[in-house]
This record gives sequence, structure tokens and C-alpha cells, in this order.
Amino acid sequence: MQNFFRWYVFLLVLICTACAFNPATNRPDLVLMSEDKEISIGKEMHEKLIESTPIYQDPVLTAYVDHVGQKVAAASDRPDIKYHFTIIDSQDINAFALPGGYVYINRGLLTYLHSEAEMAAVLAHEIGHITARHAVRQKTAATGASAASVLSVLVTGSRVVGDAANLWSTAAVKGYGREMELEADRFGAQYMFKAGYDPTAMLNVIGILKDQEIFARRRARVEGKKPQTYHGVFSTHPRNDIRLQEVVKAAGTLPEESKDVKVAYYREKTDGLVYGDNARQSNKNRFNHKRLGFSLLFPDGWTVANQRSSIVGTAPDQSATITIKVAKREGNQPADMALREQYDLRKLEQDEKLNQYRLEGHTGKVPPLEKNNIDLDRVAIIYYGSRQFMLEGKVANASSQKKDDLEHYDTLFLTSIRSFRPLRETDIVEKDIRRLRYVKATEKTTFSSLARHMEIGEYAEEQLRLLNGYYPRGEPEPGEWIKIIQ
Repeated sequence: MQNFFRWYVFLLVLICTACAFNPATNRPDLVLMSEDKEISIGKEMHEKLIESTPIYQDPVLTAYVDHVGQKVAAASDRPDIKYHFTIIDSQDINAFALPGGYVYINRGLLTYLHSEAEMAAVLAHEIGHITARHAVRQKTAATGASAASVLSVLVTGSRVVGDAANLWSTAAVKGYGREMELEADRFGAQYMFKAGYDPTAMLNVIGILKDQEIFARRRARVEGKKPQTYHGVFSTHPRNDIRLQEVVKAAGTLPEESKDVKVAYYREKTDGLVYGDNARQSNKNRFNHKRLGFSLLFPDGWTVANQRSSIVGTAPDQSATITIKVAKREGNQPADMALREQYDLRKLEQDEKLNQYRLEGHTGKVPPLEKNNIDLDRVAIIYYGSRQFMLEGKVANASSQKKDDLEHYDTLFLTSIRSFRPLRETDIVEKDIRRLRYVKATEKTTFSSLARHMEIGEYAEEQLRLLNGYYPRGEPEPGEWIKIIQ
């Protein structure tokens, strides 16, 4: 019995030694990993996410979200870690965070907010999850109550690394439970106050989200469907949540002259925001060049820039590029010979003849010994009329990449090369992209009259009311700025 007691005490000492001090909660936490590992895992998850999830491509709006997020993060309990703010190209109403400083907000949620302060409230809540290390703490709890198993994870980290592919995929997106969500609210409200934002904006966001829930339930009842349960940001709160009101009040009250919620500035930055399904996204990133008459599919999520002498597609993390150059075709030289001559290559690896959409060409990988000369990984030439198109795939820091990663990039390059084809008449028909616009209401403006002129589905009036904070009833005042969809 005495030996058991000694081992028990020794075990407790080890556990306490492994505890990390949490700067947000101001108490020690029994956690699975160091801050460095937390950041590393978050980075890995972020990279996996942007590979599989469409990112909203709007540099101005992205910079705006980042500016507000960084302002709040600088006022947080963990200002020294690097924060990353990303807009997900989805109409779903949600926001979430991954450990180590990664925060995401859906395009859909931005369309229903009304001010910079409300956006700051959403970002501050997610920053609160990060500063409190909720993902790490919840993962610790999920490993079981066995002290031995906890110690095993603390010492080796093997279970954390082994689960990296799906770590926190449920908790981060669907919420952490009532107590952790309220804790994130408390920290978020404090960070807002320190950053100069009115914490009561949190309560406004709750009202917006609860209106969405009510509408979803009513719609499901009318259509005879099972209502979807909302799991995202602020999901655990009822509309008149006394505990949340207390948390917001405790954060502090700004003087009236300092309560600039920046409604007009938010309106300026979100004007033109895509509403509903993004037609460009559904078009799978196909690039159409009307003057040169060709079409090519870039990898999902890549940005495409039409530069003066070339067209360049770039991976979201800047890890690779696909460049298209065009020149006049010289004579009837076979494509493989033209390719080698163009790049001064004696030979190519894994080369193959291209014969696609009645176009001829050739492609191949650049041998390692030749890469120092042209710094490319795969090249191709395609003949189209009197022109020849050169397609170049390049991986940044290719020498330091793993073999599997290089093969993955080469598959992306080949997929794009093989997608090159003449432009079709259906390609140049502009897709309908509906966007958020702001107009001033007049004496005759009603949501029902506006809805009759907008093609946004059979619930157009309800959607306009939700967008403008008038659900389920009420009409805008003359001169009031309201949102419409065009």
C-alpha cells in the first residue's frame, strides 16, 4: 500500500510538471502539447483545409477582415503568436478556429452582419477559443481519464501526431460545449473592449443568428423536412442569454463618444460581396481567354493573374505556379522537338504526346540535372492554329519537397495541361453571380416589393428581412441604408 501511495504521488508530480500555464484562464492546464506543437498542428490543419476548401478571393475584403482580426488579437491574452484570418467561400453561416492562431469566417456570415463591431465580435469569440486553448484542452479530455494514457500522450506526443489528419475537425467547426463557448465569449468581450469595440455587438450577433434558426425551423416545417441544427459560432446561446449579458457587461462599457461601431465603413467594404452560390467557384476555376480563344482549368483554390506577357496561376500558399506563355508557331516542327528547343533540353522524363480536343502537343518533366538552368518541374507545348502555347509548372523550393508532394504537384500540372482546349461559345456566357448591394430606402420601399424584383428563390422576402435585421416583420425607414441582392 505504501509503494502504491509513492507511485501515486510520483504520478501526480509528473502530471503537474506537464501542466502548462494558460494566459487566458490564468490557471494551469493539463494539456497534450506545447505551444510550439499546437502552432505546428494548426499550421498542418490549415494547409489541409485550404487544399480542400474554397477560399474567397477578394484582396480588399480579406485585408479588412485581417486588419480587424489582428487588432482584436493584439488585445488578447496571447498577442505574441501569429494569427491568420481567412474567408471561406461558402454561404453557410459560420465561423470557427483551429489551434495555434487560425481563424475562419464564412462569406455567408459576413453578408448578414451590419457593422465592423459585429464582425469583430465573431472574430473575438474565435480568438477566445485559441487563447484559452480549447481545442487542446478538449482533446486532452477526450483521451480518457486514465492518468497513464494522459502521461503517455504528454511524453511521446504520438497520439497527437497520429491524429493530425482529422484533429479537432468536429470540435473546431461544431463548437466546444456550453462552458467553453461561454468562456470564449468572456475572453472575446474583454478583447473587444480593449481593442475599442463595443462588447454589446456580441448580443447583436446572437439576434442575427437566432433569426436564422427561427426561419430555418419555419421553412423546414412548411417543406415537411427535418430542421437542420446549427452548430456554429454562438450556437449554445438562447436569444436572451442572461449569462452572456453578464459576460458582456463585465467586459466594460465604452464612453458614448467612443462607441464607433463603423457601420458605414463595413458597408463600404462588403458592397459587392457574393451572395448565394459562387458561380466562379462552381465553374471549377476554369480560366477563359476570349482574345486568344482558349480555356484551361487551374487547380481549385488557385488565383489567376492575366499579366502582360503571361498568365500565371498560383497556389493559395504560394507553393507552386502554372504559367502560360504564347508565341507564334514556327513551321511544321514536331511538338516534342519544339519543346526541347524552346527550353534547350536534351531529354525529358515521363514525356508524352498530347492529342486533345483536336490539338497536338507534347509534355514532360524536366530532368534534375537540367533544373538549374530553367528552374521548372514540368513543361508542355500545345499547337493551336498559328500559335504555340507553352505551359510551365513550377514548385517553390522543389529540392526540399518530399517525393509524394512533388508527385502531387505534377498531377496538378498534368491535369491543367490536359484541360487546355479551344474556347467554346458556352464558356463566354457570363455566369450569374448575385452580389450584395446597398441602397437607400424611400417612402415606398417595402421588402415585399423589393423581393418581387430579385431572383433569390421563393423565400426572397424572408431573406431580405434577415439580411437587414427586420425578420419577421417591419419595414425600413425612408433614407435608411438597406441591403439588396443584384
